[in-house]
Amino acid sequence: MTLKRPFQLGSLTLPSNIFCAPLAGCSDFPFRKMTTSYQPGLVFCEMVKMDALVRYDPHTLRMLDYEGGMHPIGAQLCGSKAHLAAKSARIIEELGFDVVDLNCGCPVDKVTKDGSGSGLLKNPDLIGEIISNIVSAVKIPVTVKIRAGWDEDSLNAADITSIAEKAGAQAICVHGRTREQGYSGPANWDWIKECKKEAKTIKVIGNGDLFDAASVEKMFQHTNCDAVLIARGTFGQPWIIEDTYLRLLGLSPKVRTGLDYRDALLEHLAHTISYQPERKVITDMRRVGCWYLKNGHGTKKLREALNHSKSIAEIQELIVSYPWESTSFTT
Repeated sequence: MTLKRPFQLGSLTLPSNIFCAPLAGCSDFPFRKMTTSYQPGLVFCEMVKMDALVRYDPHTLRMLDYEGGMHPIGAQLCGSKAHLAAKSARIIEELGFDVVDLNCGCPVDKVTKDGSGSGLLKNPDLIGEIISNIVSAVKIPVTVKIRAGWDEDSLNAADITSIAEKAGAQAICVHGRTREQGYSGPANWDWIKECKKEAKTIKVIGNGDLFDAASVEKMFQHTNCDAVLIARGTFGQPWIIEDTYLRLLGLSPKVRTGLDYRDALLEHLAHTISYQPERKVITDMRRVGCWYLKNGHGTKKLREALNHSKSIAEIQELIVSYPWESTSFTT
């Protein structure tokens, strides 16, 4: 295991090997403000489509907003058109990103229907071609994120690891589920372990069911992976990064009270207010509020109230007036 110390990814030196995943519809600018305050080794923006990026679509470019304090930061490309890969990657590099990643893991139908996301798992040679095009176009490290395979009858993560390595990728992130599984059932870390055995020079990043510091430690021990990518485990607990550092150092995690959850929720709200118009703040905080309150005992009424709030002022009042001192959370 690597503790909180520099981690080499190609020519890039990262502060650690604990990374935060690109999460579609979730890892927006305010979300990344929260996670980067706990100093992950690398954080990603939401994935963006190659087709939209090469058109300089304003909405797509806004998804790539970041500030200096978010470095090291990566951008993730989604698409199956090899001829767009180089131009897309150059735009990412020109925007100042430290890493560019190719998404071969998204399982949703609207992404896979044109062969993108985990649809690329059906065409490993195309994955190699796209990676090669990206590598030839940029100087920043190139990585790829995959699943174990399309389904259990076509497990090919180890083969794709070899293909990605030959194509010049510096790291491959392996989610221990197939596309067919979606997010159901437990992640099978043995598939990550197989990719690590296959790898010669490429770094292997483990992903799947990392919801606390203990699970991160277990993944390192089970798979011998070089780094981990924490995804849904960051929802409502951006401090999972700090907890992981403490765990890997053999120290106890900090005990966080209801007041800590209140302060984090208010901070997330403040970041959202500074970035989004009021209407978007209201809808975003319905999702964000559920993240922070999901493990709280007796917080159902507050969640429901946030879901029906009509203004920022109402949201702030609901959070501030709630009896956090007497609220406990399951960790």
